[in-house]
Parts: sequence; C-alpha cells; structure tokens
Amino acid sequence: MDLKATDVDKPGERGARAEGDRPVIRGVIFDKDGTLFDFNATWGVWTRQMTAAEAAGDAAMFDALAEVLGYDATALRFRQDSLVIAATAGEVADAIISVTGSQDRAALLARMNSMTAAVTQVEAVPLIPLFDQLRAAGYLIGIVTNDAEAPARQHLQRAGVLDRCDFIAGYDSGYGGKPAPGQLIAFCEATGLTPDACVMVGDSTHDLHAGRSAGMRAVGVLTGPAEAAALDPWADAVLDNIGFLPRWLQAQSQG
Repeated sequence: MDLKATDVDKPGERGARAEGDRPVIRGVIFDKDGTLFDFNATWGVWTRQMTAAEAAGDAAMFDALAEVLGYDATALRFRQDSLVIAATAGEVADAIISVTGSQDRAALLARMNSMTAAVTQVEAVPLIPLFDQLRAAGYLIGIVTNDAEAPARQHLQRAGVLDRCDFIAGYDSGYGGKPAPGQLIAFCEATGLTPDACVMVGDSTHDLHAGRSAGMRAVGVLTGPAEAAALDPWADAVLDNIGFLPRWLQAQSQG
C-alpha cells in the first residue's frame, strides 16, 4: 500500500548525512503528537476548550492562558515557539498555574489527563498499515511522548496500533521526558537494541535532540508546527510525514 500522501523531495535530500559504517536500523521510535497524529488538527480545538474551562468565563484570563501556551485561539493553531509543542504535561500544567494561580497541581493534571484521553486524534497517515509494514520488515517499534503514559496508550488503542508497539513511555513512566534521552535508552534496554541501530522520529527539536543525545539517528517530520528549517540542523532527514519513512529506511539499509 502506498502511504505517501504528496510528492516531496526524496527522503534524505534535506538534512541528510552519510551513513558510513553505522549498523542497519532495527528499531523505530516515534514521538506521538505531531508525528503519529497531526498536531494542530488534533489539539487545536481541544486547547480552546481546555483553556476556556480553566478560565471559567474570565476573558482576560483566557487571553493570558492562550498567550502563555503560545496558542492562537482564533485560528485554533499553535505558534511555532509554543510551549505545548514539546513540553511535558507537567510543564504545561505549571504554565497554566502561572496564570490561574491555582495551588492544586495534581487536580489540574488529572483534569488534563482526563481531557486528553478523550480527544479525537487525527492520524498523520493511516497508522495500522504503516505499523504493519514496519513490523513485517522486522522493525521494533517504540513510542516516547511528553504526554502522560495512560492517555498515550488510550490514543494508540483507539488508533488500533497499541498491540503493534514494543515499548511505550510517557513523561511519567520513570525515564524522564524529552529532550533528555532516558526514554530512548529505556527502549534499547527493553528491546536489546543498541542506540546506533535505532532512529528517533519526531516533529520537534526536543525529539531530535533526544535522539542525538541517545546516540541514535534522527528524522524530522512536518506534521507539527515546526518548519523544516528548524529541524534540518538536527536531522538525518526531514520528511513531510511518517508515510515516507519506509522508503527512507529502505534507502539506509541499501547504503
């Protein structure tokens, strides 16, 4: 099945680096939001609803929350420098509290996790055929997200790919969050793969920095708010979406 949605440069032409003597890739680690799921299409409406609920009818507070989150409530889109793009749920909660003054961080996180678990995710490409294609080719699949693990698992379950994942970690899973490499190192420990046989795929510089810090290859995708120019310096390739990943992986295996 052809998963490519548009005509773009051949994978690897933007931000490509020579393969040298690096091992063949056997592990593929995905970020979740902005990578598996289109970021603005998924979280644009949700963030307005969440912001309105926390502001409780206070228009000035609503505007202040939108500003601190880097969110355009009219366009239902995030600015490229938005905190929400790469921050952990805990960091987003702290930003909200800086505006609302709430002292109950745990209650806020519980509300956020409940709301995020119910959000309708918009797949960047059809995920079931992509994951099946990768698994049939022998790749092990990991998901590492700065979302909490429980809602991440619910999102993957609804997309039909939870059982196709060999490792899943959220910021609260005990390995830290990106851009630190803890989640990626945990994937290697769980699967027995070495970092140089893995690739980290994500839509933000946090994802790519985590991959580089772990000793992995890194691929950027443009289904989040970041533009190619921001991802290029840190990526082996920048692709329009993850549907192009199998072709890129095949090119790496052929040297």
